Amino acid sequence: MNLNVSAGEMAARALAVINGMKSLEGPLLPILHGIQDEFGYVPQEVLPLIAEELNLSRADVHGVMTFYHDYRHHPAGRHVLKLCRAEACQSMGGDRLAERVKTLLGIDFHQTTLDGLVTLEPVFCLGLCACAPSAMLDGELHGRLDDEAIAELVAEARS
Repeated sequence: MNLNVSAGEMAARALAVINGMKSLEGPLLPILHGIQDEFGYVPQEVLPLIAEELNLSRADVHGVMTFYHDYRHHPAGRHVLKLCRAEACQSMGGDRLAERVKTLLGIDFHQTTLDGLVTLEPVFCLGLCACAPSAMLDGELHGRLDDEAIAELVAEARS
């Protein structure tokens, strides 16, 4: 992912994604996912283009973009660590574990470490309620986390 993309190149790449999906029924969510796959996040500069191509208002596109937590407004780090914040994980020590991760990484939720290696994101249920507390590192699920296991995940992400 090259973050130094010209406005023209960004628009061309975004249009390719939009045109490939705008014939779908309910294309906005798939297009936003496609844009995020293309750039690593959804650049604010492409929201008006999406609105125009789908004949939606900019407010509609912005509202959907900000409603769903999976869409990033900024590039993520090399690794993405998602901590489950749902009730089952909280009841099994998820809050304490989250504070430990924040301390280990020196960041809060929705932030990226200064070296650009790790982005920390909350997620509201990974579907591992029976294995709480849980996390996901780069798409790989991890359950029954304790202080030692979460420290190992953080070390893996930092390496």
